[in-house]
Amino acid sequence: MAFDAGLLDWVIETLEPMGSVTHRKMMGGATLYLDGTVFAIISSDDVLWFKADAESDALWDAAGCDRFTFEMKNRVASMNYRRAPDDVFDDPDAMREWATLGLEAGRRAPAKKPKVTRRAR
Repeated sequence: MAFDAGLLDWVIETLEPMGSVTHRKMMGGATLYLDGTVFAIISSDDVLWFKADAESDALWDAAGCDRFTFEMKNRVASMNYRRAPDDVFDDPDAMREWATLGLEAGRRAPAKKPKVTRRAR
């Protein structure tokens, strides 16, 4: 299943004053980057999720934005992403405000460690 290209186009158009939005397809959805920093994902069911962290959680909670969860075997797991508030879909200023929170969380996230390849002995 492919994600909604119209949603991606809206994000790109709305955030253009902030920088360049790019994406990488991932498990039926897409990871979104703003000038190279992960700030959001679009899930395979066409939901926009902004990156969050402990510093921004209170703001997401106050806005009633659910945490991204998924089922794994016998448990429910979660990731540091929050469902976009409804107003981002028709208010460019709201989109930029919430995307900024996601961008800031992305910038605070620890850098990924490079993959270590083992050489045969």
